[in-house]
Amino acid sequence: MKKPRAAVGNRSGRRKQASSQEGKEKCAFGSSQAKPSAPSAGPARQQKALLQASVSPYHLFRDVAEVTAFQESLLGWYDQKKRDLPWRRLVEGEVDLDRRAYAVWVSEVMLQQTQVATVINYYTRWMQKWPTLQDLASASLEEVNQLWAGLGYYSRGRWLQEGARKVVEELGGHMPRTAETLQQFLPGVGRYTAGAIASIAFGQAAGVVDGNVIRVLCRVRAIGADPGSTLVSQHLWSLAQQLVDPARPGDFNQAAMELGAIVCTPQRPLCSHCPVQSLCRARQRVEREQLSASQSLPGSCDVEECAPNSGQCPLCVPPTEPWDQTLGVTNFPRKASRKPPREECSAICVLEQPKALGGARILLVQRPNSGLLAGLWEFPSVSVNAEASGQHQREALQQELQSWVGPLPDMRLHHLGQVVHTFSHIKMTYQVYGQVLEEHTPVTIVPPGARWLTREDFHTAAVSTAMKKVFRMYEGQQPGTCKGSKRSQVATLSKRKKSSPGQQVLESFFRPHVPTDAPSLNTAAQ
Repeated sequence: MKKPRAAVGNRSGRRKQASSQEGKEKCAFGSSQAKPSAPSAGPARQQKALLQASVSPYHLFRDVAEVTAFQESLLGWYDQKKRDLPWRRLVEGEVDLDRRAYAVWVSEVMLQQTQVATVINYYTRWMQKWPTLQDLASASLEEVNQLWAGLGYYSRGRWLQEGARKVVEELGGHMPRTAETLQQFLPGVGRYTAGAIASIAFGQAAGVVDGNVIRVLCRVRAIGADPGSTLVSQHLWSLAQQLVDPARPGDFNQAAMELGAIVCTPQRPLCSHCPVQSLCRARQRVEREQLSASQSLPGSCDVEECAPNSGQCPLCVPPTEPWDQTLGVTNFPRKASRKPPREECSAICVLEQPKALGGARILLVQRPNSGLLAGLWEFPSVSVNAEASGQHQREALQQELQSWVGPLPDMRLHHLGQVVHTFSHIKMTYQVYGQVLEEHTPVTIVPPGARWLTREDFHTAAVSTAMKKVFRMYEGQQPGTCKGSKRSQVATLSKRKKSSPGQQVLESFFRPHVPTDAPSLNTAAQ
């Protein structure tokens, strides 16, 4: 009866590729001078050779002693200051390597683009419901989406389940043991996640680079170029691999991420509490600039400045972006310009049967199995032009509703207001309508992909945060009337109140880490 709707947006994940080779100059764990690229070398090898030939020793570590000092200082701090988090407790007490890797995998995937404070409860519920790979493999996608509801980036949960089934069905329940095989075998797992699992669960000396590590490395080695560029990304991965402690790789990687999350924060970093401040070139630059300013002397280049042999260093702040005295160490890294999300508009209707058998029920329909919010449930909706008239929106919605529940004569959709919800790459404006079927015979049969739920069931169903916002607007109307007030018609539920200074400190403490391989960075949504 109802044909599937087209999916919205492209969901294909994007993984950043980076080299682990060292630069031309000899340094700790360094390699000898790079060989010239063969004439047939591809663009990636040519870029790698260019980086090796042009990086100044200023952005590297001098020797093994300096690397050892960095490792010891960071690990000593981590042993004393690390946060007590449920996944860390679970991993530390787990002797079974497969269960240990599974616990790390779930935590790392949940933490992608999501604050620690938000993940804690989701992680606890997940591990209670599916404590092993086998448990998750036997679950349904509906159950996974239901537990994941509200966490956002729903493809993450789907890939976790798909990966668990692959491990159980194809590998006998045994997780791949190296970063390379983890990345090759598990869906949605890129270089960062594979390295995190391999180092924390299996003790492989694999460096990792997430958003927090990027910030730490850029400041420690004064890297001011765009960290999203291929050349800079290659160098950051190379540094991470050089620095990881082979004796405690999992703890070292967690320590680097922890440092970026609670000390070396994007704004107002706590430099006085940093265990590696004596090795931080950004801090040295700040002190040098302050000294020059206090003595009214022009800044001068010395042995601690970057001085490449020729041309502009690809890791330094571009000449078009001079040093900003007011930013201090937060001059590193410079923020890359972000493309604003595209704007879309949708007309959506909450259709309720107050006299349904067993109590009042509302209609939900399921999204396609691919695309935006794949497999989740939502209120019937249609895409509309932002400039479309209310009459046009009502007519389109009526056709959509009737395609699910059949003829509904004398329908009068009431406009309740609008809800704006920003996904990772889409700013969606929902024009919210409501309709109560007071005088109609209750609809009991609907086609596949639709169902009637009680209000209580709605709150535990696999629905997105955006749908919860829409339903809050509907519930805010007078019970059973759907008569929108002037206040509700202009309401926008996407605006967030400015946080107090105390809240800002708390948010920085619970700052999420952003892996460079996060499959949902630019494609998935809340």
